[in-house]
Amino acid sequence: MTSFKNGIPAIELDDRERAALAELAGFPLYSALFGRRSRRFPAGGEIPDGVLAFKSRQPARPLTSLQRALVLATTAGQTGWHHAITRHPGYAPQLPNYSGSAIGRTFPSAAGFHTTQFFFTDDSGTYYLPTRDGAFTNRLNAQTFDSGDAVQDALNELLTRVVRIGDQRLFLPREQPYFEGHNTWIGNHPGSLLVIPVADLAQQTLLNIAFFAQNGYVVYDDINGREIPGLERFADTLAHWGDPQPLSFVEQYSLAEASAELMTSTYAGHLALGAIGLGGWSFDGLDRLSVLGASGDPRVPGLGFRYDEDDRWSIPNPTGREGLFESLTRPHFGSMRGAVEALVERKFGPGGPFHPATPGPWKDSTGVRAAAAPFDDRLVDLITVQAEYIDSAFGKFPGTVPSVWIQNYLQAQHLDTEFYDTHFIPGAYLPTHANERERWGS
Repeated sequence: MTSFKNGIPAIELDDRERAALAELAGFPLYSALFGRRSRRFPAGGEIPDGVLAFKSRQPARPLTSLQRALVLATTAGQTGWHHAITRHPGYAPQLPNYSGSAIGRTFPSAAGFHTTQFFFTDDSGTYYLPTRDGAFTNRLNAQTFDSGDAVQDALNELLTRVVRIGDQRLFLPREQPYFEGHNTWIGNHPGSLLVIPVADLAQQTLLNIAFFAQNGYVVYDDINGREIPGLERFADTLAHWGDPQPLSFVEQYSLAEASAELMTSTYAGHLALGAIGLGGWSFDGLDRLSVLGASGDPRVPGLGFRYDEDDRWSIPNPTGREGLFESLTRPHFGSMRGAVEALVERKFGPGGPFHPATPGPWKDSTGVRAAAAPFDDRLVDLITVQAEYIDSAFGKFPGTVPSVWIQNYLQAQHLDTEFYDTHFIPGAYLPTHANERERWGS
């Protein structure tokens, strides 16, 4: 079997796997929805005491390369071109320009902001998987499953995006506060795949400040009870100058939108587990700061994110990993103006949703993308003044929520059906779980 430069084996389908993919493509939507359960007990697992005591007679074993790729493609994959926001009377005849990415993915994103990227870890190491920008040439869809070669090509293209950042499984001591108490026995278990979606909440907040500015609103610092200095020079062009948006609302709004994006990505992956026949679940019981690398414990480097501390903050503030995942913040872009300029480049630069040369779903994609309302210098200044104020007043951006955010994780693992046969009435798992090893050769 060949491997990519990142050490991930390329997918080379055998006849058994081609047959399994054909079955997977026919798995009913409602079976996935109503058959979804958190199935935590894996091959190699043990509950040593209590009413559900059980010790697996199987060894822990990793997912097959194909199973891992399918889970990653379902959780983090692309689905084609984002259709953009089609109309806003205030912009007519121009196209609204809210979206951050030209790409659609397997989960929804508010106005197409798409600020989430993915990390994952298993027995083979720890990895970064960026999929929010840069369109795939080969993508999974209902038709590709008619051809094993098409699935193989799509999964291998996804795997070429993977960046290895560690040769070991992400280490977390099996104790609180690194785990919630009820997850110490099973979270990040040997043999499992743990997928970690991470949102650039700073970028989400900048995109919302831009959104409100384009619709005639500015931000008011309700935390400190004052207006943001310097905004008065924009008053004559803002339709809702007298009705500012509270900073606490804008930042909580951004947090909620990003959390929905993170949660639905793991939900998509969770539905896939039942179809594939894997156990696992979507959960939030790992300490976010420890996962990112801001626990303060040198034994626990996490994902290696840089972070800052300040007497004004109750917890450290991770901002990203240099050269890999960098939030739109001062530590990574030198200033908040630099962060705003990076945001404009993502939206309007090559490959962005509003660059005329970016392909798209329309018959005249060049014309549609070129028709988007621009970000002129005045709008860039308006966004920057607000971002710089928040960064200065609170020592970070955003001011009241983290710069990067984890909401949920997805864990995938081989299910030990004997545990469920011992302790549960029939129906605790699906037929796909009963014949998983036979179907996939796992």
